[in-house]
Amino acid sequence: MRIGELAEATGTTPRALRHYEQQGLITSVRAANGYRAYDSGTAVRVRNIRRLLEAGLTLDDVRAFLPCLDGVDVTAGPASPRALQVARERLAVLDARIAAQTALRDRLASALRAAGDEVG
Repeated sequence: MRIGELAEATGTTPRALRHYEQQGLITSVRAANGYRAYDSGTAVRVRNIRRLLEAGLTLDDVRAFLPCLDGVDVTAGPASPRALQVARERLAVLDARIAAQTALRDRLASALRAAGDEVG
């Protein structure tokens, strides 16, 4: 499967696929014409990478899930202790960001109320 076909099959872009490959998350072989060629199982792996990214993990975090990226749905199987730790750490980072953004929003709303503006 060529890169454009893989991109279409997984709902991603060739650029993202090249980045995943550069990060060591997927592999390809070079055809005689120099084009990247991926085996059919790579589509499953890319879909799982995307699921993890959509869940808020980073590509560095995804590395902890490498042993389970080739199953049909990475979120359905049991995670390794390391993968669970990575997920907990990412959740803590997200919680801290949410708390910081909520505090900023509250300060801005307070300033608007102090200025006599209605806050929605």
